[in-house]
Amino acid sequence: MPLVQVIVGSTRPGRFSDKPVAWLEDRLGRRDDLDLEIVDLRDHPLPFYDRAVPPARSLRDYPDEDVARLGRTIERADAFIIVTSEYNHGYPASLKNAMDHVFPEFNRKPVTFVGYGNVGGARAIEQLRLVAVEFEMAPLRHAIHILPDLMIAARNADGISPELFSSLDQRLELVVADLLWWTATLSAGRAISVRT
Repeated sequence: MPLVQVIVGSTRPGRFSDKPVAWLEDRLGRRDDLDLEIVDLRDHPLPFYDRAVPPARSLRDYPDEDVARLGRTIERADAFIIVTSEYNHGYPASLKNAMDHVFPEFNRKPVTFVGYGNVGGARAIEQLRLVAVEFEMAPLRHAIHILPDLMIAARNADGISPELFSSLDQRLELVVADLLWWTATLSAGRAISVRT
């Protein structure tokens, strides 16, 4: 089965992302057509990216074990769902920093997004799609946008309940169906290119 990683892009204290991630973990964890792994960037503390040679050229020659561990984690995945906040019309620096530390591990894999913020994280997602192209990924058209009315309701609710996001279940089905199609297609392509 394909391994789908949910990458939690925000590392801020009191972040909202824990709530939609719980929903994703609940809904995707029930499926029998994928394996799920949550990759929380809080578990991957990295220095600010400052290498002279970018990972696109140095490939897996990582400067330290923390970066190598992130690389090994990302390498396992067949597809990604990036959960991103939108700060000042952009995505978090913690997410960009983590992505900049690795490169080949993302290549030729599909990615979709769950965004939240003033316009459902739409501007952050659009920027991430451009970055994903540079990473030689396949950013998908369909994404999930958590708008302020749902954010406020979820933020004001006690605890973390996946049911807070049940209005997005149908959208998630569409997104995951698309993601799995691209996962199978690109996995087959990667297998061919490895042999040639």
